[in-house]
Amino acid sequence: MRRRALLILMMTLLVAPLGWIWMERVALQAFPGIISAYTAKEYCSCRYVMQQPVDYCHGYVKQSVPISELLETPEAKRITVSGLGRSHSARWMGTRQGCRLE
Repeated sequence: MRRRALLILMMTLLVAPLGWIWMERVALQAFPGIISAYTAKEYCSCRYVMQQPVDYCHGYVKQSVPISELLETPEAKRITVSGLGRSHSARWMGTRQGCRLE
């Protein structure tokens, strides 16, 4: 009897997380893209809308999930960020539009 209860408990502890992962699969697939897109947009806004220095903006967009590359193209006012296998760019559109993801 005790062995059966332990087996049921172990199966529940295994099946419950798998069920949650299955239910949240769309959000989990989108997560890597969200990180790089958010960082590109916020860094672009920090640099070109708020006109802050590079060091300040690096700290402003720092997250617990690391990014692998952040490229700034000042002449085009474009920021490209790569992280978790995805890459996104944001560009300053003007004073009234601010920055926009490309």
